[in-house]
Amino acid sequence: MKSIGITGTGKALPEKILTNKDLEAMVDTNDEWIRSRTGIGSRRVADEDTATSDLATESAVKALEDSGLAPEDVDLIIVATVTPDMAFPSTACIVQKNLGASKAIAFDIEAACSGFVYAMSVAENMIQGGMAKNALIIGAETLSKIMNWEDRNTCVLFGDGAGAAVLQEVEEGYGIQGITLGANGAKGEVLKQPAGGSRIPASHESVENKLHYIAMDGNEVFKFAVRIMGQSSLEVLKKSGRDIEDVDFLIPHQANIRIIDAAAKRLKLPRDKVYINLHKYGNLSAGSIPVALDEAAKEGKLIRGENILLVAFGGGLTWGSSLIKWSKEV
Repeated sequence: MKSIGITGTGKALPEKILTNKDLEAMVDTNDEWIRSRTGIGSRRVADEDTATSDLATESAVKALEDSGLAPEDVDLIIVATVTPDMAFPSTACIVQKNLGASKAIAFDIEAACSGFVYAMSVAENMIQGGMAKNALIIGAETLSKIMNWEDRNTCVLFGDGAGAAVLQEVEEGYGIQGITLGANGAKGEVLKQPAGGSRIPASHESVENKLHYIAMDGNEVFKFAVRIMGQSSLEVLKKSGRDIEDVDFLIPHQANIRIIDAAAKRLKLPRDKVYINLHKYGNLSAGSIPVALDEAAKEGKLIRGENILLVAFGGGLTWGSSLIKWSKEV
């Protein structure tokens, strides 16, 4: 088995900042209510001319620069997103064109907020199987494009952004130690975008009924997330032959501060060993973990030889976790 690790990271965020104070003028809510229940203070919002592929491409360019790879060296591009530019071609194919990575296999995957961990698993297996050598995995979203700005239960939560990572063979013993994935489609109704697919194609009626926006049963998602974040973390530790005490740093999906705190408590990790940027960006769905990963790396919080745990949950319902022995120097 090859040792596959992350050799470069990058991120891209829209310039526009939408604060809780801004939302007070748009919907019946207030800064204290949002912060106390979610931990979010602001989020980034893409302008009307910015698509998911634009953010994905920018983050990919930075990840390639960080890894020292040229676009022509990339032979696999996977974009995890629930907000593709269009149904087809895939956002990954658009990114391939933008980068000039003409030799790369390119496709999208959709596992909502767990998408980046899913993409990591697919890329690792393709490298292990000899289908690829240099993989570029991207989590990118423009969730503002599918947001009902009159629904205070959802519009306060989400933001736009993208993060990317380069996966390659690394020194033996370093890199990905284990990945676990899961799904429970029977609970998929609690978090969805009802229209726009083959079940409810776009029509005047679907638009009038606001079926193209995110719909969420917040209480059910919260209960699921609190349970699965800890469970998935323990599963990947067991699969990797590690214990809770072996986790040096946690990068969780940035959805809700109470969910993050519950996961950290179960792993017995203090706040300074948990990366949190939720207050700045809100929930970036598939972009959440890779943006946090890039920031943590650039801030020198990821130390070579330490065990970094990534864990996420999302619509589907899906979940995933990865334990990585960090191989890059600070």
